[in-house]
This record gives sequence, C-alpha cells and structure tokens, in this order.
Amino acid sequence: MVTFYSYPKCSTCRKAKKWLDNHEVAYEEIHIVDSPPSKEEIRAFYQKSGLDLKKFFNTSGMKYRELGLKDRLKDMGEEEQLELLASDGKLIKRPLVVSGDQVTAGFKEETFSQAWK
Repeated sequence: MVTFYSYPKCSTCRKAKKWLDNHEVAYEEIHIVDSPPSKEEIRAFYQKSGLDLKKFFNTSGMKYRELGLKDRLKDMGEEEQLELLASDGKLIKRPLVVSGDQVTAGFKEETFSQAWK
C-alpha cells in the first residue's frame, strides 16, 4: 500500500493526488501537518530514498524561512535535521509518498511515472 503524506491546501499535493488517481494507484492519505511522520519514520524514508536529507525540507515554506534554515542547515547534524523535520509537518517537502523501499518527496510527473506506475 502507498502512503501519501499531504497537506490539503497544497496545490502540488492536489496535482500529485490527481496523478495517483488517474493512474489508479491505491493509497492511504495522511495529513502531514496533523500527523507528521516520526523522526524514525523520516530516518527510514531518507535512508530508503537515496536522496540527500536536505531534499526532505520544504524550502519554499514560510516556516523554513522563519527559522532561517537556508543558512542554518549546512551546520546542522543529521540527528538535529531529523528532529526538526519530525517537529513540524510544514517543514517536510510534500507530498511525501512512501511504499516499501520506494520514497518520493515533492511532485514531478516524470519521477512519479518511474516510481508509482
């Protein structure tokens, strides 16, 4: 089963959801702000994804800018970054889509085509 972490007001999440629906991909949707993944879940997603941990941050979000993370992240260790991500769902790049060893952060049609078909 595919787990789809999203934020209902996010236009990118809506595009990704439409893509999943159009391609008949079954998923469980989880509100990323109300029920963010735990630090250990994020760690597992990060390790499975092959992506840089910084790719899991919602760099266009207000919270990211408020906390000045653009400049601060480079000096943070992995544990601190994981704790920060787990502390606030709005800091996590969305949608975050997970199934088994497959993980995508954000929505790009070409990436979804490779990962979720």
